[in-house]
Amino acid sequence: MKSYLKTTAGVVLSATMATASYGATVNVGELQGFTGPLESMIGAMSGGANLAVTEVNASGKYLQGTINVVQGDSVCIDAAVAIAQAEKMVNDDNVMAIMGPNCSGNTGAVITNVLVPNGIVSISPSATSPALTTLEDGGWFFRTAPSDARQGPVLASIAMSRGQTDMAVTHSNSDYGKGLADAFVTAYEAMGGTVTVMAGHDDDKADYSADVAALSAGGSATLAILGYADTGGRGIIAASEDTGAFSDYVFGDGMISDVTSAAVGDGSWGTLPSPDAALGTNWKAVAAAGGVDGSGVYSAESYDAMALIILASQAAGSTDRAAIQAQVLNVANAPGNECHAGKLAECLKMISGGLPVDYVGATGVEMDAGGTANGSYAEREVIGGAFTDVEIHK
Repeated sequence: MKSYLKTTAGVVLSATMATASYGATVNVGELQGFTGPLESMIGAMSGGANLAVTEVNASGKYLQGTINVVQGDSVCIDAAVAIAQAEKMVNDDNVMAIMGPNCSGNTGAVITNVLVPNGIVSISPSATSPALTTLEDGGWFFRTAPSDARQGPVLASIAMSRGQTDMAVTHSNSDYGKGLADAFVTAYEAMGGTVTVMAGHDDDKADYSADVAALSAGGSATLAILGYADTGGRGIIAASEDTGAFSDYVFGDGMISDVTSAAVGDGSWGTLPSPDAALGTNWKAVAAAGGVDGSGVYSAESYDAMALIILASQAAGSTDRAAIQAQVLNVANAPGNECHAGKLAECLKMISGGLPVDYVGATGVEMDAGGTANGSYAEREVIGGAFTDVEIHK
C-alpha cells in the first residue's frame, strides 16, 4: 500500500531543480498494446499520452530537459513480450518511468518482474483488474483508471434500471475479463438479476458458434460481453448476429469500440471510465486542438498518466526513479492548486515555484492510498451505429 503526506515542503523548490539527472533529453516509456486485443483503441490512447509530452516540451517549463517518448508494444496478452519490452526500457533506454501497460494480466507480470525488482514507477491508463489492488507492487504501480471492483456494480445498476433483469454473461479468459465478470455478477444477482449462463471464452478462436449456442441455451435475449473488442468479443458478436441468438448486448469497457458499434444494432450499451461533463468538455477541446480523438476510450486517462509522471518528476526536482515515486500521490491529490488538462505549463511553473498542486487533469484524478484513481463512468449506448454518451455515473 502507498501512503502520502502532502505539505508545501513536499514540493521541491526551483533552486534545487536546475540540474537534470540524465542531461538535456529525458526518456519516458510508453508501453502499450499497439497490436493485440485493444489495437483499435490504442491510437487515441497513444495520442493522449503524447499530447501531454508535446504540451510540456512546447512550454519549456520542465526543468529536467526535453522529454523523449520510448514506445514499446506489449501486445496486451503475452506477458513475456510485455516483460521484455519493459526491461528494455529500464535497462537500455534508461527511462525515468513507464506510462502503461494496458491489459491487466500483462500489467501484473510487469509489476512483479520489472517494476519491483528495478524500482521504477508505472502509471497505467487502463489496467482495471481488482486483483491489481492487492498485488504486492512495492508502491511502484499507479493507475488513472478505476478498478473493475467499481465498474461491475455500475454495470449491474444500469442494467437493472433498464429493466434487463436476466442475461447471459461471457468474459474473456483473462485477468481483466474474469475480474470484471465476478464483480458484475455478484452485484447484479444481489440486486435481483438472474444470470442464465456464465462462461468464459478464449481469444482469437476461428469459430465461436459453439460458445454462443451454449450461452443462448439459458433462454435470455440479452448477452453481456466482458472481453476485448478486437478478438474474442468481436467473434462472439459475429456468431450471435449470424444466428440471431441474442437481440441486445451489454458491454464492459474493453468492448467500447467502433469495431463493436458497427457490428450490433442500436440500443446495446456499455460503460467505461469517463470524466464528468465539465471535465469531459474541456478534455475534448484540448484533445481536438492537439489533433487527438478526445472521445476515444482511455485517451483522457492516458494523457493523465503521462502528465502525472512529468509533474512528479518536476516536484522531485529530478529524474531519479525513487524520487518520482515519492511525489506521484503528492501531485495527484488535494490539497493544492488545481491543475487541468491543457494547463501543464501552469502546473509546472507552480511546482517549480514551490507551490503544492492538485492535478485534476482530464478525468478528475484523485487516487486512493493504493494508487488507484476514484473515477466516474460513462453509460454509452449505440445510437445510429455509434457509441453515444447517455449519462455519467459516479
